[in-house]
Amino acid sequence: MKRITYVGFAGMMMAGILLALAGAHAQSLGDYARTVRKDKDKDQKPAAVKKYDNDNLPKNDQLSVVGPAPEEPAKTDAAAPAAAAPNAEKKADNGPESPADRQKRFDDWKSKLSDQKSQVDLLSRELDVEQREYKLRAASFYGDAGDRLRNQAAWDKEDAQYKQNIADKQKAVDAAKKTLNDLQEQARRAGVPESMRQ
Repeated sequence: MKRITYVGFAGMMMAGILLALAGAHAQSLGDYARTVRKDKDKDQKPAAVKKYDNDNLPKNDQLSVVGPAPEEPAKTDAAAPAAAAPNAEKKADNGPESPADRQKRFDDWKSKLSDQKSQVDLLSRELDVEQREYKLRAASFYGDAGDRLRNQAAWDKEDAQYKQNIADKQKAVDAAKKTLNDLQEQARRAGVPESMRQ
């Protein structure tokens, strides 16, 4: 029993000595980071920062541009604003637009857009009706085994016709939606508020 006590006591003494030594030489993490940063700052020289402005921009170097290259660069500064805003030039000739004229123009765009939206809705409903009718005919045909045996050739012809009609109506719907999107973009460019375009 004495040996166990001596070994336990010696272990505690060693742990105490190690803790005392570790505490004497310990440095906080913050202090260590500060000393490393100071040493790093002394070793490095500050890099020269190049600042660009309109006077020192490179004019002969090639710039990396994402997307297609412009077809023809603007030749003069006066030509660029005229090409960018053809509608502004027309308004300048006639003077400022009155609120009544602006409202009339907005109402015209709104009626064009609503007419095209009704066209899209009508074509979408027609496509939906055609697809439902086809599904009902197919379910009826495939549900009756005797009808399938007797009228296979007639069904093949009707099936091809239904599929062609559906494809044609889908193309018409897609074309009407594209026209609507184009009209909305033209209205946006004409300055029509978003509330009237939707």
